[in-house]
This record gives sequence, C-alpha cells and structure tokens, in this order.
Amino acid sequence: MINIQDILETNRMIQENNLDVRTITMGISLRDCCHPDIDVFCDNIYRKITHNARDLVRVGTDIEEEYGVPIINKRISVTPIAIVAESCKTDSYVKIAYALDRAAKEVGVNFIGGFSALVPKGYTKGDRTLIKSIPQALAETERVCASVNLASTSAGINMDCVREMGEIIKMTAELTKDRDALGCAKLVIFANAVEDNPFMAGAFHGVGEAETTINVGVSGPGVVKRALEEARGRDLGVVAEIIKKTAFKITRVGQLVAQEASKRLHVPFGIIDLSLAPTPAVGDSVAYILEEIGLESCGAPGTTAALAMLNDAVKKGGLMASSFVGGLSGAFIPVSEDAGMIAAVERGALSLEKLEAMTCVCSVGLDMIVVPGDTPTSTISGIIADEAAIGVINNKTTAVRIIPVPGKTVGDRVEFGGLLGHSPVLKVNQFSCETFINRGGRIPAPIRSLTN
Repeated sequence: MINIQDILETNRMIQENNLDVRTITMGISLRDCCHPDIDVFCDNIYRKITHNARDLVRVGTDIEEEYGVPIINKRISVTPIAIVAESCKTDSYVKIAYALDRAAKEVGVNFIGGFSALVPKGYTKGDRTLIKSIPQALAETERVCASVNLASTSAGINMDCVREMGEIIKMTAELTKDRDALGCAKLVIFANAVEDNPFMAGAFHGVGEAETTINVGVSGPGVVKRALEEARGRDLGVVAEIIKKTAFKITRVGQLVAQEASKRLHVPFGIIDLSLAPTPAVGDSVAYILEEIGLESCGAPGTTAALAMLNDAVKKGGLMASSFVGGLSGAFIPVSEDAGMIAAVERGALSLEKLEAMTCVCSVGLDMIVVPGDTPTSTISGIIADEAAIGVINNKTTAVRIIPVPGKTVGDRVEFGGLLGHSPVLKVNQFSCETFINRGGRIPAPIRSLTN
C-alpha cells in the first residue's frame, strides 16, 4: 500500500536530495543485420536502431513530466559490434561507428554503447578489427561508447589484450588531446562484464538478451546521505538498515518508470540497476555518504569497510523492491563525477592505490581516473591487469576507465564538463611492470572457476 506519507517522502527525495532515474537504456539486438558488405550492414543497423528507438526519448520525456521523476539520460545499447560485424569483408569498423553515431543523433539519445569486443580467452578476426578501430572511432564520433571484456572468472585474463589495451588507450588519448583525451572517457575495460548494464560507457546488449529490452538505472547518493543524517550516533547495524530501506524506496521509483517505459514502448522490461552513481551536483556523492558514516575524509582508514557495508545494504534493499535487479547494482566510485572524491584527492586523502582497494567491494572499478599524459603504456596495462585480477578472483565485475591526458601532470586539473565533471591528475606509481606485461599469454582461471 502506498500512503500519503510515502508520496510526500518520494517528492522530497526528488526535490531536495537529487533523486533521479539516471538512464532509460534500450537494448537492441543487431544479430539479424549481418552482411558481408559493410555499407549494407551499416544501412541495416541504422534502420533497425532508428525504427526500434524512434519513440524512446519522447516516452522518457512524457513519463518524466507525468510522474515528476527526473530522467537524466535516454540511451541505447547494441549487440557487441565485434560479433555482428565479423562477416563484413573489411579491415576497419570505423564506418560502423559512424552509422551508430548517426542513428543515436537521429533518435536523440546522448550515448550509444556496444562498440565492443569480448575476448577473455582470445581473439577472433572481428575482435582484432574492432579493437584496432577504437581510437579513430571514438575520436571521430560524438555519442559512441566502446568496451572490451578481457577477463572472466571462468576463463582467466587475456594478457595479450591487456597489453594491447594500454596502447589503445594511449592512442585514443593522443587522437583526442585537443579535448583533454575525452575519447578515453568513452572506453571501458572489463572483467566479468554483464550483459544488461544500462550505464555508459560500458553498456552493451548481450547475446543472451531478448530482441529488445528496457533496462533502467536509478541513482540517489544524496537521498542515502540525507537519510543517514537522521542516524548520527547510532551503531552500524542501524546504519546498514537505514541504507537498505532507503535503497528499497529508490528502487521502487525506478520500477515504476521501467514498467511504464516498457508498456508504452512495447518492449520487454529487463532489469533495474540500482547504482549509487554520483554526479558533480552538490550532495550527490558516494564519498559524502562514507564521510557521513564516520570518516573524516573518503580515503581514510576504514573507507573500504564502510564502502563494503554500503554496497551490500544497497543490494539488499534493491532485491526487496524488485525481482529483476541486475546490471551493476551497488555503489560507483568515478572520481571525476563525484564532488566528494575530487575533494578527497585534492586534500591528499585518496590515492590510486586506495581506490584500487575500494574496488574490491564496490560495484565496478577504477572509474574516470585521470593520470599524467606521459604514463607509460605498460603502466596503464598493469593497472588494467590488477583490476582484472580483482574481478576474476572475487567473481565480480571490475572495470577500468582511465584517462592519460597529454600535456598534463600530477596536480593539474582537467575539466570535462556535464556529468563527467572534473578531476585532479592522480599520481601513478613510477616503478615499471613492462617485463611482466610483455610476457603476454593468458593468466589461467582461478580454482573457483571449477564449480560445475
């Protein structure tokens, strides 16, 4: 039963605490678009995307106006292009990225994800072509996002791809250096990537998904922080319970929006992703939640434990509210998008090494990390390898979105604008891992993979 108090509380969460639906993402399968002629393939995917998503933005806007729930982004994810484009007789997929970008602009979404490859055990020809195309594709399109899944608990870590992605990230940074390496903000490297993630830049429409789906990502760090302000002085069991109950309420808002969007678009509902995804908006910060729990600053001793409790309580609350919670539900820690994280880095409380420790218990990984432009490719690959290992060993999704900005060094500040925010340049360990990275090969799957 919904009573007047619940309605008033939800209204307060929206108006005062930055509660929003971060994204409605329509997943679209492109498996029936394959063709050996790349021009025909591009026409096929353009027509299918613009047909299926033609009403996505309008419906999202209508729901926003009718229910008073801010819906910040409307987005599209597609089948990994490395899979569906493999029959094309071509040595570059950049033309496909152009077609995706045109389709995204035509229907009015701000991002389209799925310029992706899945290579935890090795490459196919299509995988190699796509990865090689990433720097130019991201430099020459506005709305296309790319991702590469190079590790999984069942397969291990593809260290050849780890080495290559260090090079790809540096190339992307160089090609977009006039925009502070913004192309790298549209590229995510995964271990254990999920098929129903609605958040960019890592969203793609998995091969196990339906023809089309609606996945909704809900956020609300400000709501959680406000709830915890009422629990100052209480023990951590009470704190966890408050977070869980608040996450339940947030998820119910997302469930309403998802069901309405699904019904109006005649597209099956997939999942609700309850992720405490911060924005540069004042108060909309995961770091501020951790500090409200009792840390002087995010990054202080105890940060990882507090984040673990937060992440677990958010998932428990979401699961109470919906039978279809998925994606990457939990807490995100993207540095440039979180005002509290930015402040913690600037005051010296939060380092790259502490962020890595926090990724053991958060929902994703090292996200929107700005590093000096002269960081060696092998060092970037080493950071990717470390994060992949955390995901593989712990059977969880981890990711790296790292931005080496040409001409910038430690202490400089980089402005991206919008939801991407801004960030100081973080210090990177100067000791080399080049010999390790250049060994290549594959790190075998851990013993926990043998569970069937």
